[in-house]
Amino acid sequence: MKAIVLAGGLGTRLARFTGEIPKPMAPVGSRPFLEYVLDYLSEQGSEVTVLAVSYMWEVIREHFGAEYRGMPLKYSVEDEPLGTGGAIRQALEFLPDEEVIVLNGDTLFRVDLESLANTHRNSMARLSIALKPVADCGRFGRVEVSTDGVITNFLEKSAAGPGWINGGIYMLDRRLFTDFPMPARFSFEQGLIEPNISRIRPLAFQSDAYFIDMGIPEDYERAQSEIGSE
Repeated sequence: MKAIVLAGGLGTRLARFTGEIPKPMAPVGSRPFLEYVLDYLSEQGSEVTVLAVSYMWEVIREHFGAEYRGMPLKYSVEDEPLGTGGAIRQALEFLPDEEVIVLNGDTLFRVDLESLANTHRNSMARLSIALKPVADCGRFGRVEVSTDGVITNFLEKSAAGPGWINGGIYMLDRRLFTDFPMPARFSFEQGLIEPNISRIRPLAFQSDAYFIDMGIPEDYERAQSEIGSE
């Protein structure tokens, strides 16, 4: 298992807590949030993790170096903003594997990655997305899933109420980027997945594992009490 972590966020909404540091390095308890993400990947058996970085990326490299808990780390540095899709495509150059796990560096979703990988391979999907059930989709946007487990739509700014949201963990086949050529800079979701959703037919991997997105102040403060003592 190989992984890519998108760790290039600026953390604008958290600036009053973090100052000028990359968003994944925002302190939770006595540790940067990214450590919790890398703990999770190490425990799940990632053999190599590529950090897709940009803003003040040297801060991340100085903290983590070339490995974390015995897990080799590589750094895919954006010379200019590439968007999430461009960042993933560039990071794939560091990995020879056909399949890779992709995570957001500001989200912790503790799904069973082995189960995700097995489900993905058994279905022969080009893309699988981990979904989380929540009581209120209003903030995140709702994900619609067909009866055969295929994602059919992403509803941004959806109405409040229970449903499934994108948990920010993907397993993808690298050929996704050759099957659907894209410009140098693009969003993985809005630029690649959504316009081609009927052809890609992303598989829904539904999980009620622990989830927190610390991209807004309210959840950043919640992270302090829920995982800050780990």
